[in-house]
Amino acid sequence: MYEAFYGLSSKPFQLNPDPSFYFSSKQHQRARAYLEYGVMRCEGFIVITGEVGAGKTTIVRGLIESLDPGTVVAAHLVSTQLGAEDTLRLVGAAFGVHVHGVSKGDLLLALEAFFVTQTLQGKRCLLIVDEAQNLQQQAVEELRMLSNFQSGQNALLQTFLVGQPEFREILQSPSMLQLRQRVTATCHLGPLEADETREYILHRLKCAGAREKPTFDPEIFDCVHQYTGGIPRRVNTLFDRILLQGFLTDRTHIDLELVSDIIHEVQSEMRVPPKAAYPWEIPLYAAAQGSHYEGLVDGDLALGPLDLDLNLDCALADSMSGHLAQVSAEQLSARLLRIERSVLRQERVTLEILMNLQKLVAASRRPRADSAAG
Repeated sequence: MYEAFYGLSSKPFQLNPDPSFYFSSKQHQRARAYLEYGVMRCEGFIVITGEVGAGKTTIVRGLIESLDPGTVVAAHLVSTQLGAEDTLRLVGAAFGVHVHGVSKGDLLLALEAFFVTQTLQGKRCLLIVDEAQNLQQQAVEELRMLSNFQSGQNALLQTFLVGQPEFREILQSPSMLQLRQRVTATCHLGPLEADETREYILHRLKCAGAREKPTFDPEIFDCVHQYTGGIPRRVNTLFDRILLQGFLTDRTHIDLELVSDIIHEVQSEMRVPPKAAYPWEIPLYAAAQGSHYEGLVDGDLALGPLDLDLNLDCALADSMSGHLAQVSAEQLSARLLRIERSVLRQERVTLEILMNLQKLVAASRRPRADSAAG
């Protein structure tokens, strides 16, 4: 939307991982080196963990694109909460092995035969499992068993496990002892440092074709780093919004005021609104008589059951609605200030219905009273 305004050839801060925008921070260089080392070693497990949005998938996709398909056969799958056998079938399907309508034993034989065939052709097989923290224990055990496939002294399969930080804790459980013994290297991706955040932003803009604009106040980069914590995906989300606002306000120079406004706006949008009080949860008679709410403590309303007297008329209903509006404006906490006018109108309708019900009840009792008197 704003690309032409800034003279960009593509969107620089999209959320989908794109290897062409890969930013080589110190941590990303280290993780990439571990993965390349794993490919060359072709045995055991390489574990890469990182915060959500830290760039794990971007590194993996960049690695896959750099591999020579003539020497490495790579399968990339995203783990879900599947059982052990379903995970095996997912692995087989990722490598192009027939998995439908075959038993688990036949599936294992088919996988081993595929790995052996690729090895005889001078190729290595690489399995990359993303979102590894979702793997069930039995599924992890099946992946470990696949690493037992060998041709002579050489392993037939190399596996990368990529997951969120909790996967590190999962690996430390006693049940993961055998897997831990197969792990040859581990790496964790943390947030970018302040100077890296600045370089990351400028790098992505340059990859998108930025030349003379946009321009920035130097102070905005520390502000962005502080708000995003240096997590690349958060930086992308925020800076995409910043550039959009600059486009909407016809500003090619991004200053600290614009960035601060966007941050406050995003924080406001992400804030969970308080639960609105329903009409039948409000002590209406206290409002109608101008009484104070004793249940208000630190902005919270101690809600109790509604005690309605059915001897009401429309004038009183209007009066109560007016008093409630006044109380909401002057006495209630921020939670009640969010009650919409539509709620007040609904309250009036409710009271009118109750009044009509009371009239119907009184009318139904009158014939019985007359017959008793006769």
